[in-house]
Amino acid sequence: MAVLAPTASAADFYTPPAKVPATPGSVIRSDSMPLLLQIPGMPNQWPGNAQRVMYTSRYQDGTPAAVTGTFVQPTAAWAGKGPQPTVVIGPGTIGQGDQCAPSKMMSFPMSVDVNQRSIGVNYFALEMNYLLLHGVRVFVTDYIGLGTPGIHTYVNRVEEGHAMLDGARAALKLAGAPANSPVGFEGYSQGGGAAASAAEMAQTYAPDLNVKGTYAGAPPADLRQVLRQVDGTAIVGVIGFAINGLEARYPLVRKVVDQETSPAGKAALERLSHSCIGDIILQYPFQHTSSWTRSGESLSQVIDRHPELNSVFAEQRIGGLKPNAPVFVEGATNDDIIPYGQVKQMVADWRARGANVDFVTNTTPPIFPGLVINHAVPMLTTLLPGENFVLDQFNR
Repeated sequence: MAVLAPTASAADFYTPPAKVPATPGSVIRSDSMPLLLQIPGMPNQWPGNAQRVMYTSRYQDGTPAAVTGTFVQPTAAWAGKGPQPTVVIGPGTIGQGDQCAPSKMMSFPMSVDVNQRSIGVNYFALEMNYLLLHGVRVFVTDYIGLGTPGIHTYVNRVEEGHAMLDGARAALKLAGAPANSPVGFEGYSQGGGAAASAAEMAQTYAPDLNVKGTYAGAPPADLRQVLRQVDGTAIVGVIGFAINGLEARYPLVRKVVDQETSPAGKAALERLSHSCIGDIILQYPFQHTSSWTRSGESLSQVIDRHPELNSVFAEQRIGGLKPNAPVFVEGATNDDIIPYGQVKQMVADWRARGANVDFVTNTTPPIFPGLVINHAVPMLTTLLPGENFVLDQFNR
């Protein structure tokens, strides 16, 4: 069973107003929506009452951006210490096409867009529901450009951090909660990078937020290393997501990509810009990006040959700022998507700046490398420890 693409009226929700409110975290519009197995119109259903939300965040250059997401007020009461907390979830890799937006898959964890022949999968409901069971408000961001106009800037440190932090601000407004109510962040893989970015940007970008803790699993802290690792795996298409997002923000990247990609590479990047995670596994499994370039080199080799791109990737590295609250980080020694070394380096960078970081190493042995199993298993085994860490911070 699957749900079809959103109706025209639902699609209109994702069209921003002509003038986006300038204040980050402003709620532009909201609309009630059912979660899985809920009956529309019935109040107080488990695990909570959800609203689809459009709110203001900021692009990398500081320009206001309209972003969508989902806010859920739990049915369960908060039984912990202090005021009811809010956690913003950064979804893991879900795609780059608008049809992949997490808020479009909250009523059923899978969607099929028959027009684009696209399959979307919502696999973060477990972490959301665990928090709701504990009486924690949840906000799930769609990130910039997912559902809304423009390209989704996949794994862009600044824009994902903005979307997470402004999602917290919007959630507090929707809940009618005091601005100093406790908040936390969490995510795995792409979401881990978004959570880590929010953690280290909170002190400078959102000092008004009362951040208590963050769980960041397998964060892509150094994109240069991640691009090398993921090439040739079952989800090599995520490299296209990253390149598309960088092209949209850096003219220098666009120039190099135009020069270096073959017609087949350009076609792949265009197709990937409209794809979900399910699509890329079916369309590009185990391909190498060397088939996308004119020279036959991998995209990583092409990037290495253009030292002028160093500043671009340096701007996207996570670890250069100090988180202002405790962080729980996971990395796996045999992760076949997110290199362990760059996670460990991010932790070392944070600790050198005086941050409070718990670092857990997953040692699952290699299981069919390239099939993403060694990336998925640590996600499942670290989910509860990561979420319980954040809950513990709220109870201190």
